Amino acid sequence: MDQMEIPTQAQHQDAQPGLEYEMNPRPIYIRDDYKGADKLVDKIALITGGDSGIGRAISVHFAREGADLAICYHPREEQDAQETKRLVEAEGRRCLLIPGDLRSISHIREAVGKVLSTYKRINILVNNAANHVEQKEFTGISDEQMKATFELNILAMFRLTKNVLPHMNANDSIINTTSVVSYRGSESLIDYAATKGAVTAFTRSLSQNMVDRGIRVNAVAPGPIWTPLIVATKSPEEVAEFGKDVPLKRPGQPAELAPAYVFLASEDASYFTGQVIHVNGGEVVNS
Repeated sequence: MDQMEIPTQAQHQDAQPGLEYEMNPRPIYIRDDYKGADKLVDKIALITGGDSGIGRAISVHFAREGADLAICYHPREEQDAQETKRLVEAEGRRCLLIPGDLRSISHIREAVGKVLSTYKRINILVNNAANHVEQKEFTGISDEQMKATFELNILAMFRLTKNVLPHMNANDSIINTTSVVSYRGSESLIDYAATKGAVTAFTRSLSQNMVDRGIRVNAVAPGPIWTPLIVATKSPEEVAEFGKDVPLKRPGQPAELAPAYVFLASEDASYFTGQVIHVNGGEVVNS
């Protein structure tokens, strides 16, 4: 069995956001044999949802490539965030923790201020934080749920990016997390899929707007990835079967996704802007 192929087990967490330290098995955030190549030496990266799942994997990979980190996360995820901080510092890099609610404009402004007071600049922005609630019936999506999904998944991304951009320079980079459902839809995640479609369009449009400033804007579209969001939003039976319907017949690990963010953040991607990298276990979608 490939080291990334760890069988999922039936489980469920009752509250959102999900907690990585309660998962069994826990996600793999970096390969044992991943060797950094100084691709992001002394860069300052701000990552939302950076405490666990995909965000933790990005944080540790960036640290191994030489970046210092600031991560935004929900206060409920403090234990996961502290572990990510420990992992980043074990790579010899700094990690600023910023708990709070990204749906709050005042928190966004405070968060950016904390990063600037600590590091004086921001070179990489990763808009990764998102949430979803499954609803089998479209009419089951309440107005409150719809507003909460849009506030976090796309409006917070707009607001944070607006607050960060004045402090970015040529050759800096923005990377957004969209989703395979932006391209193929989802019968039980209609509001979430709509926000991810907006993220894809936001990425393509902002990339054109930023060309004259030399700031690249790209995205990554994950498929089924083994993260706390899955066990917090699916039934135990669904969790046990999660990811088995893609060509590779298994969910992906965050460690298999994070190198795409390293690539887009680095000079290796100097001719990439307005693009989406699909990391989805072999599902073919229109890009």
